[in-house]
This record gives sequence, structure tokens and C-alpha cells, in this order.
Amino acid sequence: MNDGIHAGNAPKAVGHYPHARRVGDLLFLSGIGPRDPADNSIPGNEYFADGRLRKYDIEAQVRAVLANVRAVLDASGARWDDLVDVTVYLTDMARDFKAYNAIWAEHFPDAANAPCRTTVGITALPTPIAIELKCVAAFGSRP
Repeated sequence: MNDGIHAGNAPKAVGHYPHARRVGDLLFLSGIGPRDPADNSIPGNEYFADGRLRKYDIEAQVRAVLANVRAVLDASGARWDDLVDVTVYLTDMARDFKAYNAIWAEHFPDAANAPCRTTVGITALPTPIAIELKCVAAFGSRP
């Protein structure tokens, strides 16, 4: 098993773990959120003066999380087309699924060749984000 992969252009991990780990031809990405790698801010979040979250922009967060996944894939030597399975965690399925699904379709326009996907509604994530992705890629899975 190879050492963990830390992508310099992806947000730092929230805990003590790598961005990804390669095992043979498989690449397992740790959960990745939409935080900005430059300053750790969360795109589209607006806060009250006391620091509580006032509102968020799911579209901004979806675009950011997909960019962060791509950054980890690139740092790992994998390609976007190598993604084979994605688990998506949304904190508000009823509110956010439609917008998330539309942006997903922009990034994977050919559903037959998109990665498999499971979307789960959850109550919270470790930081004030509305989406997190857990991905598996297979090197050389596409011509």
C-alpha cells in the first residue's frame, strides 16, 4: 500500500488523515468538502455577526467540492474519468438535491459513463458545509 496523498491545492483535511490513498489500481479519497484551499472559507456561506451560519449557496458549494475532488485526483495522478463511485452527503436533501443534481449533470453529461452515485441526507458535517463527497477512482478505467 502506498503512502497517503496530500494535495497541495485542495483544502487541508479537517482531521488527521490523507486526502487519498492508493491501493493497487484503486484510489480512495477521504471525504472532501467545498472549503477554499487558499483561505479555508466556505463558498457561498453568509454568517450572522455572532458567527452563526445565516445562509449558504448550495450551487457555489457543489462547484467548489467538485473542483476540490478534481484537485485531489490530479495530485494522485488520476483523471476525472477515473471516478467510478461517489457517495454524496447533503445536509438538506429536500432543499438542495435538485440544484446539486443539475450541476452534477453538467460535470457528467453522459449518464451511462458517469460514476455510480449514492446520495444520502444527513443532519450535519464537521464544518458548516452543506455537501461532502466520498469518492473511489480506478486507474486506467477509461480508454
